[in-house]
Amino acid sequence: MRIVLDAMGGDNAPGVEIDGAIEAVKEFKDITVVLVGKKDIIETILKGKVDSELRKRLDVVNADEVVTMSDHPAEAFKQKKNSSIYISAELIKDGKADALVSAGNTGSVVVHSLLIIGRIPGVARPAILIPMPNVKGHGAMLDAGGNVDCKPIHLVQFAVMGTLYAKHILKIENPSVGMVSVGEEEEKGNELTTATNELFKQSGLNYKGHVEGKDIVQAVTDVVVCDGFVGNVILKFGEGLSEFLFKGIKDGIKNGSILAKIGGLLLKPVFSEMKKKFAYDEYGGAPLVGIKKPVIITHGRANVKAIKNAIRVAAEFIKDHINEEIEENIKKLGGKSEN
Repeated sequence: MRIVLDAMGGDNAPGVEIDGAIEAVKEFKDITVVLVGKKDIIETILKGKVDSELRKRLDVVNADEVVTMSDHPAEAFKQKKNSSIYISAELIKDGKADALVSAGNTGSVVVHSLLIIGRIPGVARPAILIPMPNVKGHGAMLDAGGNVDCKPIHLVQFAVMGTLYAKHILKIENPSVGMVSVGEEEEKGNELTTATNELFKQSGLNYKGHVEGKDIVQAVTDVVVCDGFVGNVILKFGEGLSEFLFKGIKDGIKNGSILAKIGGLLLKPVFSEMKKKFAYDEYGGAPLVGIKKPVIITHGRANVKAIKNAIRVAAEFIKDHINEEIEENIKKLGGKSEN
């Protein structure tokens, strides 16, 4: 398996990307990582870090330009044809690699993947899937920001793709699906949820109906679907809330009495386990599901562990033939693919 890594995409590129790639090839013996970026810089960093055997599974492809976090995705696509993300996507399209990992500008990764690699046949809209922490471990939520305006068929297709992710990556048998709404009752919601409800009933999915925001962390269903506007608000609120809570607990212990400090010390393993559940570097990144080849978008401030785990998830997508299953299940779903 050959996995392309956009080596210039993250906030700490290319050092973190290179170290993540090294850790990946050390741990996963059946992959080669293709580092795309400024070749002279990458080659210099690699020297002395790996032996000759590992070096055989670390290829380098030159790309002189970088799409920054402030670049507009569409303009970057038109104007930076020699960027690391453009060339990475071209390698996938040309069949020279099997999956793509990037910690770069999310909008640019989506645009380049969609316009260069293309969609899985039958998929109307690719979606950003987020592994969401819950009381059971993790579930899947999509879309997390790729499509702010959706039609009913889009949400049902998101559910198909989310179900296959939950089955293969999260190892959940017969994953259940819920649609985010303002109440559990069918009659509550808006025009989109009402229309989508009827499609879900005919989909053959393990659909459980509407779920509310609180139900996501309670694992009422394994997969939750919504349009990208709602999903991104949920995601950003969750990130902010977790940071607020962990900082509040830390400050409370630090500034508290001796009893608070002792209690904090005793509860340290519990806090560590909870923090691990919320940590993005544990699950690696967010798959952009619906693209012909696996694309994993990880956080701009990704660390070495996050890069390594994003590569792992990309490899699992390839090994489990998840994209092929998505295509098959979208065909079974039938109906008109609306853009």
